[in-house]
Amino acid sequence: MDSVQVDAYLRRLGAERPARPTVEALRELHVRHLRAVPFENLSIHLGEEIVLEEKRLVDKVVGAHRGGFCYELNGAFGALLGALGFEVALLAARVHGEGERRWGVPYDHMALRVVAEDGSEWLADVGFGEHSHYPLAFGERGEQVEPGGVFRLVEAEEADDLDVVRNGRVEYRLELRPRVLGDFVTGAWWHRTSPESGFTRSLVCSRNTEDGGRVTLSGRRLKETTADGTVVRRELAGDEEVLAVYRERFGIELGRVPEVRKPIER
Repeated sequence: MDSVQVDAYLRRLGAERPARPTVEALRELHVRHLRAVPFENLSIHLGEEIVLEEKRLVDKVVGAHRGGFCYELNGAFGALLGALGFEVALLAARVHGEGERRWGVPYDHMALRVVAEDGSEWLADVGFGEHSHYPLAFGERGEQVEPGGVFRLVEAEEADDLDVVRNGRVEYRLELRPRVLGDFVTGAWWHRTSPESGFTRSLVCSRNTEDGGRVTLSGRRLKETTADGTVVRRELAGDEEVLAVYRERFGIELGRVPEVRKPIER
């Protein structure tokens, strides 16, 4: 990323360019990203191509003023952090599920290991939907309490893996070996095409709000959660109202309302 692209990205986040890659700067960028850039899977249902290349990811988040899912959001955010002087490694994870499939497919999720100027290491993740508002201390094994919940990083059964636990439940298992964007192409393809992927079966567009709550649009169902846990749900009446919510609550301009597409049969 060049300086012009960095400045444009920071404007999208409503953030000033940090003077140095400090922990404080990382925390500020992380929480602003979650508020400004939605977690969404609309490209899957709009028939849009998803390309895991740095320029394409930044063009989507900054130029097209869109969001994305983990590979896109953490991929773009990692590029921004690297351009600002942070040391960044892409990490693969498998999401913890229920029922017969205990763990997701390989390269199921992407998160970031970020090193600040003081040498401290942090788990940054702006691509998991409802999750931590701030980066988690990588070396801490006790509870980390923050607005998103009570988190712990726990040594996993497999050597060198970490389980990321939120409110007593394992969210995902993180591999510590650094990866590159191309490693995640198969995982992204699976999520985009498989009938077993939750992304092919539903629509989601969600972001944190400035007051510490969350707003989510799933198809035509709007859910708003305040910081104190109060939940308000309503069904949107027609296409114009749906498009207005995408525009006014998420900053996304769409030419048509996305509808769930039938995934590729195998």
